[in-house]
Amino acid sequence: MLFEEERKRSIVQYIDTHTRGSVQELSRGLGVSESTVRRDLKELEEARLLKRTHGGAVSLRGAQYEPAVADKEAQFQEEKQRIARKAAGLVSEGDTILLDGGTTTLEIARELKAFARLTVITNSLLALGELKDCRHLEVSITGGMLRPDTLAFVGPMTERSLEMVRVDKAFIGTNGLDAREGITTPNMLEAATKRKMISVAKQAILVADHSKIGQVSFCKFADLRELDHCVLDAQTPDGFIRELGLQGIEYTLA
Repeated sequence: MLFEEERKRSIVQYIDTHTRGSVQELSRGLGVSESTVRRDLKELEEARLLKRTHGGAVSLRGAQYEPAVADKEAQFQEEKQRIARKAAGLVSEGDTILLDGGTTTLEIARELKAFARLTVITNSLLALGELKDCRHLEVSITGGMLRPDTLAFVGPMTERSLEMVRVDKAFIGTNGLDAREGITTPNMLEAATKRKMISVAKQAILVADHSKIGQVSFCKFADLRELDHCVLDAQTPDGFIRELGLQGIEYTLA
């Protein structure tokens, strides 16, 4: 059984993912009484995390909501660090690496500093800051339009620079990862940049902690089958792992 705070967090996550939810759905999914769900919804509304409706609740955020990068960096930090270590284990000396923006890929940038010889291309201002003093690595930034929410460069200039390269491995982050709906992010420009990254890589490797599983954001940028590998944390649901197997996608659990 979930503790109260964990249960409330699960309710908000469900409502934000599906934009709405009924008391009956939440009760079944959480394994608690409907009266408990109603009490939780009342307290969550008072905290301005959702809005109650007759028989359930709706999201105040919607599919286009995206937390600030500072908020994301503090979430699931241990899981992201474990994922980054496993992701770095897929890298070989001399590889050409493409790093997407995001807090999980920032952890990968920190792991890449241990290599003696790599070429790293990134659209992430955070990753660039982490690698800028690594004289033993060849580091390039894509340029483009900087998004304040993610501190990542996106847009036509970014895509044009990516068209000029071919890389061994691209490490891609995401806001949503769902077996049926695919891989999604809240922003259209971010989605287009991620699509371009996948297209120029010999191996497209998705990195995501378990909080992204079952989430669906506004813009889809790939289907699961377009990935070559997923690096996920050990709390990833068994059902999603089975789906990866059915689709023939290799995965690593951290």
